[in-house]
Amino acid sequence: MTLKAPILLLAMFAGVSGGLLAMQHDAYQERNFPQRDGSQQNGGFMQGFRYPPNGGLSNFGLPTQRYTRGDAGAPTDFGAKTEWVFGRLVYSNLGDYGPPVQHRSLRRWSEDWPYGDWHFAEGVQRLTRVNARHDDETVDLTSDELFNYPWIYGNQVGNWSLPDDQAKRLREYLLKGGFLLVDNFHGGQAWQNFMAGIRKVFPDRSIEELPTGDEIYHTLYDVNERMQVPGAEYEQTGKTYVTYVPDGVEPHWRAIRDDQGRIMVAICHNMHLGDSWEHADDPLYPERFTSFAYRVGMDYLIYSMSH
Repeated sequence: MTLKAPILLLAMFAGVSGGLLAMQHDAYQERNFPQRDGSQQNGGFMQGFRYPPNGGLSNFGLPTQRYTRGDAGAPTDFGAKTEWVFGRLVYSNLGDYGPPVQHRSLRRWSEDWPYGDWHFAEGVQRLTRVNARHDDETVDLTSDELFNYPWIYGNQVGNWSLPDDQAKRLREYLLKGGFLLVDNFHGGQAWQNFMAGIRKVFPDRSIEELPTGDEIYHTLYDVNERMQVPGAEYEQTGKTYVTYVPDGVEPHWRAIRDDQGRIMVAICHNMHLGDSWEHADDPLYPERFTSFAYRVGMDYLIYSMSH
């Protein structure tokens, strides 16, 4: 069973920058950091930022489009049959015992979820002809549903723990045509932890640095530049890298290929695409980072469904 779905590619009716500026519609205002109260739900950077459950003011005192399931503006197409859905990989943390737990608290897989997933999917709906679902799907490697998703996204994979049976399933999924994008892990220790898991999946396959001329960066957009996409902490530090990880300064764009040369795993190390999608509607998060991350993400998406 292969995962390649027929899709209507060719795609753009507007530039990404214009579409994202529409999402960042609120006027720039002076930064302030209001006290958070217990009525706000966890979310965002290190699960320390909080978003009002029904929209309202952001962490920085600005109006946002934040929402939760069932609220006005939240996705209404849960379970809809579409060509593409944002598949969020659920995994156990290092040190966990038992199966993955599908709730947010202390689970590294869930950073930026669900808002980053919803915002990216909304961009896919706006900017391409791909029949995409707005709502996301959490993906369990032990479920046969895994093979219905041509794309899955893994966040903070420097903290994942893959039992042998799940590594075998992930290998089967990828060799049958699936695509895994991993993001938001920083520094040498996180890289070693990621490698401990991915070497269970592919013990012998090489990992290569991808040049800007690689086909994957020219499927929908021509991405001829490299930009280190920062997390939301950029709004406080002004740094594109995570300041508390001294060996996580240089971004890396890497990949693992199958025997035919198809990229199965796209690896974004020392950067944070997910946060740029999550904060696409925050006027204090720079639009240039979000626009770039959307272009890269959509190139990965189109590649995954056409190769």
